Amino acid sequence: MVRLKGGVAVAALVLVTVSGCKLETEGSSGPEERPGGGGAALAAVDSLTVKGRAPKTGYERDNFGSAWADTDSNDCDTRDDILKRDLKDVKFKDGDCRVASGVLNPDPYTGKDVTFTRGHSLIDIDHLVALSDAWQKGAQQWDASKRIALANDPLNLLAVDAGNNRSKGDGDAATWLPPKKSYRCTYVARQVAVKMKYGLWVTEAEKAAMERVLSGCPDQALPSGGNPTKAPARFHAD
Repeated sequence: MVRLKGGVAVAALVLVTVSGCKLETEGSSGPEERPGGGGAALAAVDSLTVKGRAPKTGYERDNFGSAWADTDSNDCDTRDDILKRDLKDVKFKDGDCRVASGVLNPDPYTGKDVTFTRGHSLIDIDHLVALSDAWQKGAQQWDASKRIALANDPLNLLAVDAGNNRSKGDGDAATWLPPKKSYRCTYVARQVAVKMKYGLWVTEAEKAAMERVLSGCPDQALPSGGNPTKAPARFHAD
């Protein structure tokens, strides 16, 4: 759980379940690199189940709960949590929760600085594993609490330039990668980590793309951390 004070994330001990193994991560609000490095992200690709993409039938954003719930119970919604984590020079509206302005310095997808002003934002919060992609690769079989958890998990969220986020759509690693090539290893490693954590599968083309990117950075560690894979009961029907 992440507690925030004065716009600065205060680390909390997070217990995360990944592929049936419990990892205790002394985490910040952002993803942590799993100890060991040395090709952990590339090796992890082999642990992902490979299947064809299921139909998109039935997908709606509401399948993953209302947008930006406060699943970590810190009295701030997830969108503001991620803005506080990822922006610099943050200023607040009405206390220390609602982000009024800040600068994404730099945007991880382009390397450019992007200014955030509430109500006139050029910044989106990207789901690294898009919710529609997740729906087609296992999430349609989940209960509500797991879908809400994925939609609000900081491990799967990143403040980015809005234009690039919207061009990505629901693309996976086979169909979309950040324009900034030096960020692609980190981006794909986080997708692998999210898919491992939640048990989502990949397509053959997606797995090949992940391996191609990560083979260029053989020491890339596998991120971990984020929230539990079940949302609190108040966010879903019993």
